[in-house]
Amino acid sequence: MATITYKDSGVDIDAGNAFVEAIKSDVKSTFDSNVIGGIGSFAGAYALPSGYKEPVILSATDGVGTKLKLAIESGRLDTVGIDLVAMCVNDLICNYGTPMFFLDYYATGKLLPENAQAVVSGIAEGCRRSECALVGGETAEMPGMYSEDDFDLAGFAVGIAERSEMDRVALVKPGQILIALPSSGAHSNGYSLVRKLFFEKLGMGLEELFDGKPLIETLLKPTRIYVKEFKENREHIVALAHITGGGIVENLPRVLPEGVKAVVREADIRVLPLFEFMGQHVERAEMFRAFNMGVGMVWVIEPEHVDAVLTATDGYVIGQIEQGERKVEMV
Repeated sequence: MATITYKDSGVDIDAGNAFVEAIKSDVKSTFDSNVIGGIGSFAGAYALPSGYKEPVILSATDGVGTKLKLAIESGRLDTVGIDLVAMCVNDLICNYGTPMFFLDYYATGKLLPENAQAVVSGIAEGCRRSECALVGGETAEMPGMYSEDDFDLAGFAVGIAERSEMDRVALVKPGQILIALPSSGAHSNGYSLVRKLFFEKLGMGLEELFDGKPLIETLLKPTRIYVKEFKENREHIVALAHITGGGIVENLPRVLPEGVKAVVREADIRVLPLFEFMGQHVERAEMFRAFNMGVGMVWVIEPEHVDAVLTATDGYVIGQIEQGERKVEMV
């Protein structure tokens, strides 16, 4: 009777083991003094930092979306891991959480160790940029679920906050100033529209020049991570809004209490060339709902702290908080 192996079904255990060995040094480079143990246990262990009166554990999870298709099609896999970390940790800091550790889930039709290593290298880089430890992950080889070239990513960030500091909404009031922190590009939102416009409607190629460089370089520019800026300026920040899917108009109201509105001067927004170009083919209102338009995060700041924040960051003023219906008013 003929026998078959797991490898015959499309799952290569040896490739998985080789991948784990290859990523060990990158993963260890993210460890801090709170990481307990090493790589290879059933669970990652992390000691709670001291100094908190009422510590609260925060968590955030996200993916990279169809930006992954562009990475796969172009063979440029070393930056989407940064996106994965960024989308999670940028959410944590909006609740005044300091990222502690991160885990990832990588699912693919066929595990190619060199490709998976490039992805995890990006995840490790994202963790270094956000000063959190990559304490674990899972790689799933699922033939029949994904085509051989396809993969998907999910990320999970855990942070810690002081309970008394978490409710930022209660601190927002009229007279405060809105400061925009620039995005690096489209970050990880709106890529179904990006792909449809550039490649279906306009018929452009990945390597076609756009703004002086191959289009794919602009589209795969990794999501900016704002953790260090948050840590350096947290005593001056009233509230933070991560500008992701839904844009400024849908994300900024998440930090507004009833009875106040955010008045944003549209002309003051430093729109990136990518969005200026897309705006020739997509209605303005749709652009502001689908994309960050060049603003990756909005901070609410007391007037007396504006100069200090502007000096310490590359942020700029785009509006203010006023009395009114809870919404963003573009003027």
